Amino acid sequence: MSTPDLSPAAQRVQAALQALRLECQVVELPASTRTAPEAAAAVGCSVGQIVKSLIFRGKESGKAVLALVSGANRVNEGTLSGLLGEPVGKAEADFVREQTGYAIGGVPPLGHLHPILTFIDEDLLQYEEIWAAAGTPNAVFRLPSADLPRMTGGQVVQVT
Repeated sequence: MSTPDLSPAAQRVQAALQALRLECQVVELPASTRTAPEAAAAVGCSVGQIVKSLIFRGKESGKAVLALVSGANRVNEGTLSGLLGEPVGKAEADFVREQTGYAIGGVPPLGHLHPILTFIDEDLLQYEEIWAAAGTPNAVFRLPSADLPRMTGGQVVQVT
């Protein structure tokens, strides 16, 4: 089902949510949600309730890894490397778009072009409600944090 008032990228995220029978609603805001502080200000929540979708790349395998991280936290690349079993580095913009179908600043936690190994920051689960990117630098959706592991197939870990 197409939602004509959403951009094509945001429509793809809404379709992925609907395919999982999740009642989340993508919204596009006039303010930027590209960074965690911008997103928190735009939706009126704490920075910790923002899901940062960060793509890393295995330095040996070239495999994409998605870290879904509380906006209040930073990923410890050493910890992430240990979880993956190889060193990782931040992915370049072209690689992010190639793997996910979305540009940096709008990468959602689901609906990617290719399956991506996903790790979820355990700190996100302390919040009843969280907000995630929805395909563009000003599109987001609200969800219960408990839905994030099921929605993504991700493993809940400590990433800081």
